[in-house]
Amino acid sequence: MSNHEGEFYDTGWRPKNDVHRDEDGRPHDHPGLQEDTSLGVRAARALAMHELLVEKGVIGPSDVDEDIAARGNVVPGNGAALVAKAWVAPEFKATLLAHPKQTIAEAGFVPEHNADIIVLENTSDVQYMVVCTLCSCYPGRLLGPPPDWYKSLEYRSRAVREPRKIMSEFGLELAEDVEVRVVDSNSELRFFVIPLRPPGTEGWSEDELANLVTRDSMIGVSAALTPDAVNA
Repeated sequence: MSNHEGEFYDTGWRPKNDVHRDEDGRPHDHPGLQEDTSLGVRAARALAMHELLVEKGVIGPSDVDEDIAARGNVVPGNGAALVAKAWVAPEFKATLLAHPKQTIAEAGFVPEHNADIIVLENTSDVQYMVVCTLCSCYPGRLLGPPPDWYKSLEYRSRAVREPRKIMSEFGLELAEDVEVRVVDSNSELRFFVIPLRPPGTEGWSEDELANLVTRDSMIGVSAALTPDAVNA
């Protein structure tokens, strides 16, 4: 979506089968946005198993949440490393943009369901923002588990109507002349955003730069951290 409300940016990619998948892996169509009123088969089974393990004392009530949070804090480093390398190595960035799936696979990160992946670069003129309007399709191998807000009906619907307002709520204030492009993920396609490199990072190493790259900046709802934010 550029600056017009309710209109997505067309990347030119076309799916083999335009479907999303249930939690048990089966493809299904969507009649439109639905309220999140029930658990899928796998989610209900997992919840029942979790409750039983807690009841038997095998795990503590918060063990799973803590483990998920720990994994979530580690995995976004995969994407951050790719961004940092793209910032310092123009040839790598060109290859990543032109042949994203192959380049990401060679780095050791195969997208879920072997989905296609498109890498988009934010610039001073264009800001990309990723949403999955009907599910929560997401490059988990690069960014870790999708955050709850990304999966929520509120974000999935508001991203279409008011992307600039969402970015503002994440602390990103864009100039009026910056074009906003919203891209929609699905079961066969993931998007990965290279955020704009912060000023004042000339001469930084890849490891130092990677510390500036957040999960949210690779979704496009926020900017990468500034050096001042990291050193504070």
